[in-house]
Amino acid sequence: MRFLFKTSYAQDIQLFRDRVDAGWYGLLAVVVLLLPAVISDYYVGEVAWVFIYAICGVSLMVLVGYTGLISLGHAAFLGIGAYAHAYFLQHGMPWVVSVVLAIVITTACGIIVGLPALRMTGIYLAIATLAFSVIIQEVFSRWESVTHGFAGMPVGKPVIFGLSFDSDLAFYYLCLFFLVITLWLTRNLLRAPTGRAWVAIRDSEIAAQSMGVNLAIYKSMAFAYSAALMGLAGALFAHKIAYLAPDIFTILLSIQLLLLVIVGGLGSLHGAIFGAIFVALLPPVIAILRDSIPASLADATAATGIGLFGLIGEGIGSFLRKPGVEAGIFGLILVLVILLEPRGMYGRWLKTRIFFSTFPMYKRATFKRQKTYMKSERLR
Repeated sequence: MRFLFKTSYAQDIQLFRDRVDAGWYGLLAVVVLLLPAVISDYYVGEVAWVFIYAICGVSLMVLVGYTGLISLGHAAFLGIGAYAHAYFLQHGMPWVVSVVLAIVITTACGIIVGLPALRMTGIYLAIATLAFSVIIQEVFSRWESVTHGFAGMPVGKPVIFGLSFDSDLAFYYLCLFFLVITLWLTRNLLRAPTGRAWVAIRDSEIAAQSMGVNLAIYKSMAFAYSAALMGLAGALFAHKIAYLAPDIFTILLSIQLLLLVIVGGLGSLHGAIFGAIFVALLPPVIAILRDSIPASLADATAATGIGLFGLIGEGIGSFLRKPGVEAGIFGLILVLVILLEPRGMYGRWLKTRIFFSTFPMYKRATFKRQKTYMKSERLR
């Protein structure tokens, strides 16, 4: 097991923990850059979805994981960014200018929504953001001069400085570029006093306020930055989905985004990536199982002569084809993660890594949740 001895404050705020970590991230970058060469075009498109969801996850992680503010309305910010970007593109704006304007509009909406956060926390803030999401969905449906209502709004392939990103490979690298920029900006912001103030607010608002943290300013900054990232993701989302409609940005999408950060692991940018992989790839896996399980059990029936396998396969296939099954699976996984692994996928990875690095001296009590509270928390 490696032990890192820090001898200066600069070591505590550097981008990578040490050269070993920098080397691993460099290897990961090489793998991601070369990945399209070894997978098919279909999976290249699916990985692009992972990158877009990862930007959404980083956006919501800043708010929920680092600031402690629950939001059920981030699908609305995603829709605002997507519709604004598509609208400006249709009116002849350059791609870069259109993205910047979409980010500015979503940032302004984030500040407006963040104002109630100054007086509300917990379930009350979640209800307020849910109401905002419902209102915005009605705006998408009724404001037909801008959004075209339920008729939908087509979105073409991105063209940046005369270069067309019409292929899956080109769009893959475009999404990867913006994901790297998002992670780099967020990582640096979290190492700055702003990020430390967000964490202090999450741990204890009373203690943070006593240390001079202005709750109103930093909560508004958290909402604004989170909405800005969601606006960027919305612009990429619009190109990926190619046709916008109001019924896309529903409460179910907001719950999926919240599921992303909880399953991935709260309070970690790694958790946003892990959660994006899970949320983006679970629907294709369900689709594959919907077709492969009945076929494989039918082959087992033909080989063994036992018709029970065929009946089981047909039952599983018909169950997976029912509407609402995907949402039910998402909800079941969310409940299981909260009960069995509150730290999410990244927390499980940390436990696995520490287990192998300290074997055979590993102790289960290392991650035991202690029931300790700060005195300032008792005043709430």
